[in-house]
Amino acid sequence: MPKDSNSDTPILDETLARLDIPDDARKMLHAPQRRTEVALRIRHDDGTMGIYPAWRVQYSDVLGPTKGGIRFHPGVNLDEVTELARWMTVKCALMDLPFGGAKGGVQVDPKKLSRQELERLSRAFVDGFGDMLGPNRDIPAPDVNTNPRIMGWMADEYAIITRAHQPAAITGKPLPLGGSEGRVASTGQGALLVLQEWARRQDRDPGDITVAVQGFGNAGAHFAVQAHKAGFKVVAVSDSRGALYSEDGLDPEPLHREKEQGKGLDDVYSDTSVGDNEDYTSIDLDALLGLEVDVLALAALQDAVTEDNVSDINAGCILEIANGPVSPDADQALADRDVTVLPDVLANAGGVTVSYYEWIQGRNGERWSEEDVEERMKDRFERIAPQVFDRAEEDGTSLRQAAYAIAVERIAEAISIRGDSCYFKG
Repeated sequence: MPKDSNSDTPILDETLARLDIPDDARKMLHAPQRRTEVALRIRHDDGTMGIYPAWRVQYSDVLGPTKGGIRFHPGVNLDEVTELARWMTVKCALMDLPFGGAKGGVQVDPKKLSRQELERLSRAFVDGFGDMLGPNRDIPAPDVNTNPRIMGWMADEYAIITRAHQPAAITGKPLPLGGSEGRVASTGQGALLVLQEWARRQDRDPGDITVAVQGFGNAGAHFAVQAHKAGFKVVAVSDSRGALYSEDGLDPEPLHREKEQGKGLDDVYSDTSVGDNEDYTSIDLDALLGLEVDVLALAALQDAVTEDNVSDINAGCILEIANGPVSPDADQALADRDVTVLPDVLANAGGVTVSYYEWIQGRNGERWSEEDVEERMKDRFERIAPQVFDRAEEDGTSLRQAAYAIAVERIAEAISIRGDSCYFKG
């Protein structure tokens, strides 16, 4: 986990330098609106008291109520949460959603907690930050090591605190508690739609494109399964404990089922690894990054590719399904080698897009079918992704630079229309 919140600042600074936008927007994009820290206290099963640092950063509400996930991880810190909230601000603006950006985190190893302790911690987060949350203020969602069950506990706690049933207050919930069809697979589906746009512009058939997937969690697994069904040749997958490879291609769906079954009664964290499977060749985790494939999909954590290992990359295209899996230094090194990077602010925006649809359903008391959700998301990605590719071609920039340019211009316009320094100085 990065300890410096400025890992995406170079791309933001570069974007601001290239664009003709008011000074007010420049200042506001560099300053998080609100950063709150709370010490969450829970009683452990053995009677001891546990105290866990937690943060919620609301970076900008210029475009609407803030939106962003909550992650449980021992390496979480305020700088990281701030960085992720800034990314969410850019991502929501790029996808033309009526949201600002936010993020939350708890410094904890959730896999060391019992089911009861995990529930207490989830409810404690809502107790600690409840005054900041709400369907018109700040809407949390799942992130690293959080999932629909945890969001369900949080939504229930919010209803208890506010004495009202408010299904639009938290997204990523289980279906019986007001969740949306298509939410669990949405990040992977969005990444696939971006990959398909890239393949179309390359005039390449999916069957001729080999893909390796680092990170076989929720997003990576669903992406791998859907990419396989769409005709792409998935040749390797990995999780935190193992990696598999097959030159002829593998079927990710049975591997995904095994991972899901490994969650057992907890239905939170899996005890199994793809490396336990004996149908394919086991390889080292680091070896997956160096495979000679057309597309390397990075769906694990931040900084999977840095200046230390970027020289090992042999893929012609990087698909960023996780947040910030390529460091700025590595990003530049890949650009120098003409390696295309399909950036996270676009490629992993499926989750927040379907969270938006869940928010609408919760506010209106509606239930959309999975087909309806998928069609709406497909329409949005087929509108936004070409804009990014076209902008990159017009400006002669990377796709990341193009995505940031579109997002920053939307945010700047919303700031200026309220009145900026130019207006008030006459």
